[in-house]
Amino acid sequence: MVTIGEELDKAVQGAFTRPIPKTAGAQMRYLVRQHQRSTRRVADLLGISQRTVERYVKNQIRTPRPELADRLEREVRVRWQPQIRARAKQAAATTGGIMIDVQARFGYTAAPGSTDDARVRHLTLALPPEHTARLFHAQEAGSTDDQLRQIAAEALGQVYFRDNGHRAHGLEVELTDLIDLEFEL
Repeated sequence: MVTIGEELDKAVQGAFTRPIPKTAGAQMRYLVRQHQRSTRRVADLLGISQRTVERYVKNQIRTPRPELADRLEREVRVRWQPQIRARAKQAAATTGGIMIDVQARFGYTAAPGSTDDARVRHLTLALPPEHTARLFHAQEAGSTDDQLRQIAAEALGQVYFRDNGHRAHGLEVELTDLIDLEFEL
């Protein structure tokens, strides 16, 4: 299932200037450096023993189990290039905005006499910086995916359906079934 938080993270990761470490040993050494040289913290984070972390750091173990490899890569991605990540978010939230490509079922609450049947639409459009800032601030505040979906629906309603206040006054948009979603900075 597509989540808005993960897709926002993927968009920001597109701004990275260097690739993340490829090998398990390099990824483990990076995590150990990020946690003040504490192999215990990294072991607790990944759900493995401290001795196993030490073996990866020394390249005594080279190939992790698939589920450990996924957790390891995910934790490195979350911490990789924090200044670049912050700069990209700041630029999108203040000047550039973000592109959204969404295929979903949109429901409506509209004035009497108009249709409110939900239907699948595929939209690609640029969200202005103020909506981008709301999305990033909500994500950083720990909002749930439902809350992020509501913010995205409000942004799409304002930009696409109501054309920034020029039409469809009073139309409320609801993003129900998210089929595909992609953001691009």
